[in-house]
Amino acid sequence: MVHHRAVVAIQVSLSPIAALFHRLLTRPVIELDGRENAGKWGSQEIPVDPGDHHLSVFFRYRGQNGARLAEADTRFVTRDATRRVDITAHLGPRNGSRFRIGEPVIS
Repeated sequence: MVHHRAVVAIQVSLSPIAALFHRLLTRPVIELDGRENAGKWGSQEIPVDPGDHHLSVFFRYRGQNGARLAEADTRFVTRDATRRVDITAHLGPRNGSRFRIGEPVIS
C-alpha cells in the first residue's frame, strides 16, 4: 500500500505592534509530532505522513535553546487522501500573549 504525504502549511504571524521587537530578538519554533522545526515569521511547509498529528507553536529569544514561550497547540488527522493542511498561528501584541492557532483546514 502506498501512502501519500500531505503538506502542513503554517502561517506564523505577529501583531504589528510587536512585530519589530520579535523579528529582531525572537524566532518561532514549530514542533510537529515531537520534532522541532526551526520556524520563521511568515509561511512554511512541513510534509507529514497519514495519521494523528500534534502541532505546538512557541517562540524563543535568539540564543535560547530550552524556552517554550507563548506556547499553543492543536491536534489534527491526515488520511491518505489528504493533500494539504493549512494552519495559522498568530502572536498577540502584549508581553505575555500566547499564540492563537486557528482551526486546521484540511483539503
